[in-house]
Amino acid sequence: MAKTGEKYEAVIVFSLKNGEDAVKALVEKFSALIKEHATLVDIDEWGKRKLAYDINYESEGYYVVYHFDGKPEFPDEFERVLNITDGILRYLVVLRK
Repeated sequence: MAKTGEKYEAVIVFSLKNGEDAVKALVEKFSALIKEHATLVDIDEWGKRKLAYDINYESEGYYVVYHFDGKPEFPDEFERVLNITDGILRYLVVLRK
């Protein structure tokens, strides 16, 4: 279940083109993925925000910040899943100090 190691932070900008229900489903999907492979510390939902510039012809996105503790191998797998998931505009996973 919970495997600890390093502290990480993931900022994800979700697309709103499929509606807010689809965004909520994706937020839960990634929460479950983190809980399965790491320890989810906190989820900070910033909500719907205007983007500084259009991404894929969209001017708004739904921002969510995940704080989790996990083994060093997990962020690579997490980024791989983020990269192949429809509904993700941008993401950034960083090591927290």
